[in-house]
Amino acid sequence: MNHFEFERDQERHQSASVNRRVFLLGAGSLVSLALAGQLTSRVLAAPKFSADPFSLGVTSGDPLPDGVVLWTRLAPDPLNGGGMTPERVAVEWQVATDEKMQKVVQRGTAWATPELAHSVHAEVRGLQPNRWYWYQFKVGAALSPIGRTRTAPAIGARLDRLAFAFASCQHYEQGLFTAYQHMAAEDLDLVVHLGDYIYEGGMSTSNNRVRQHNGPEIMTLADYRNRHALYKTDPHLQLAHRNFPWVVVWDDHEVDNNYAGVIEEHNAPREDFLKRRAQAYQAYYEHMPLRRSSMPKGPDMQLYRRLSYGNLAEFLMLDTRQYRTDQPCGDGSKVRCAEAFDPNATMTGPQQERWLLDGLSRSRARWNVIGQQVMMAQYDSGVGEEQKFSMDKWDGYPAARNRILSFLLNRRPSNPIVITGDIHSNWVADLKADFDNPKSATVGTEFVGTSISTSGDGSDTRPQVQAQLPENPHIKFHNSQRGYVRCHITPQNWQSDYRVVSAVTTPNAPITTRASFVVENGKAGAQRAE
Repeated sequence: MNHFEFERDQERHQSASVNRRVFLLGAGSLVSLALAGQLTSRVLAAPKFSADPFSLGVTSGDPLPDGVVLWTRLAPDPLNGGGMTPERVAVEWQVATDEKMQKVVQRGTAWATPELAHSVHAEVRGLQPNRWYWYQFKVGAALSPIGRTRTAPAIGARLDRLAFAFASCQHYEQGLFTAYQHMAAEDLDLVVHLGDYIYEGGMSTSNNRVRQHNGPEIMTLADYRNRHALYKTDPHLQLAHRNFPWVVVWDDHEVDNNYAGVIEEHNAPREDFLKRRAQAYQAYYEHMPLRRSSMPKGPDMQLYRRLSYGNLAEFLMLDTRQYRTDQPCGDGSKVRCAEAFDPNATMTGPQQERWLLDGLSRSRARWNVIGQQVMMAQYDSGVGEEQKFSMDKWDGYPAARNRILSFLLNRRPSNPIVITGDIHSNWVADLKADFDNPKSATVGTEFVGTSISTSGDGSDTRPQVQAQLPENPHIKFHNSQRGYVRCHITPQNWQSDYRVVSAVTTPNAPITTRASFVVENGKAGAQRAE
């Protein structure tokens, strides 16, 4: 059935304006060219497609009490630039209160433009707080799949429960996205993705990969678009996107492994890397359910932001890549050098750090959730007297971490919980005022989630880590299987369930809960659930 019987005078309810800058490299300098008002003038009035234009699915994101972002991208030939001609295309959308799309409550039209790879970011408003909605797109005679989303509760509203899952690190070549198959069946209000949505590396020549990347290491805007499209063709990822609203932030592999601000992994010239970063950021925006406020301006993109869930939870989503200084002691795992304690060494940049602390200070929510990328808790990988730390994590920036932990100790915001990705394994840690003194105050809790597929099947435990755990008494749990973390929150308790699949190199692997941990309201630190 064609659910789109719109009245023509309502179709222009919403159009996507493009207010962006394209980043150019020329004459040895970085130049930003504003394109506002310079949209492609050609309009495709009656589009026809050689294949399904909704090949990359649909999703929603960044819920507010009265609205949400609806996303899709027109791509009949997704792995070859999308397959669209260079015209603007009007894409109709509508939102209903039923899954059959019979009770329509909002509708409008958004422009899919070639400047943004014919992606659509429809910012819907006028919805009711804290309820489920269904949505669908139409272009020409083509209908998208029906997606489901949920608005946030009203600001300050009393909320008795919230359920969400967080995930990260989905390497297309190293495993199937089976975890998303199971996540899609969960009873969740929200999905949080903490980075490494794609991987930038080239096609592997190894025979033990379950599938392959499309081409060499990605460097250009076209490369990044095709890589995002490859990942989004995965049916399990599409299903999880279709079933819940998502909140996303990036880590390093959306651009380049372990990059730090303007510093590329192999120290490419700054101007060359900023050009690459601009193109990677644009492709990321084009493929994520983000608001226009996050549209990149050259090599810069506003991604850190807050989302409120009534009086129960405040999410503070961090960006620990764009603004960080170079790893003070270089990359890798090693003994800390003196430069690591330089107060100017930063993961977040001073402005974002102030924003974080101000947000924690102002929050009136029961649970304050810091969503970020790399492990915050100290982890000493040495055995015996010598301490060794991973320099790309907060361990490489202890002065910056100490400022945050001191704030938690002295200002005591309600129930700080850090959720983390990156490390391809599961961890639970107490955040200590002084990690070298086990008797110091516990000021928060960190839950680190494993990868969706990166590093292959994994294992329950690793002997090397087991040998190192006595050096880290604040670590409560470690596991190296694949999956995600499911969180249930009430005013009294936070519970994190570590959901793991038995394998990612074979399809349809079952999922189990490997362990569950609980944090009680007003009592920092996690306890294993019985």
